[in-house]
Amino acid sequence: MSNSSSRKLRPYRPLPRGKTKGVQLLLIQTVDHLGKQGDVVEVRSGYARNYLLPQGLATLATDHHKRMVEKHRARLLEIEKQRLSSLRSLADAIAKQSINIEANANDEGHLYGSVGATEIVAAMKQAGFNITPDQVRLEGPLKELGLYYVKIHLHAEIESELKVWVVPSATSEEAKETSGKESSGGEAAAEGPEKGKGRKK
Repeated sequence: MSNSSSRKLRPYRPLPRGKTKGVQLLLIQTVDHLGKQGDVVEVRSGYARNYLLPQGLATLATDHHKRMVEKHRARLLEIEKQRLSSLRSLADAIAKQSINIEANANDEGHLYGSVGATEIVAAMKQAGFNITPDQVRLEGPLKELGLYYVKIHLHAEIESELKVWVVPSATSEEAKETSGKESSGGEAAAEGPEKGKGRKK
């Protein structure tokens, strides 16, 4: 039998229960729509385990941790200040960014599907920006070709505006060109290639 089988497993430590069905945590940093640094909050266990604790935004609400937060409040405020400064720099960079998202559309510019937060996040990731779908604030899915200004919510006090071009996909453009050549026959070849159309603004 290997040594690993006799190794003591780390005991599962349940999170402290709150007054309702949630768990109590102490916020190390201010969290948008939840609370300020040093607040004791009650959240769902999944939110605590999957986001707040791994991101270092909160810890267990013990007396020891409360004293530690109070003792290091000045340092924590400095960390928060640096985080806000970093987010403002990110907001400035996003405002200067312009992304293209290809989509299938008809001749009138209406999309066969739609463009939403998922597509915007993927395009931003390719451009070197890591944002989450919940940070993309759309009034509704984008359903036409053209230029859109999309709000990117980074913090309660910080928001940026991203330029999103929804452009026809290469496959749909090729299909239109092929269709045009077939319908016009030799006349299209004689007249030469069509000039590119301007983007809708």
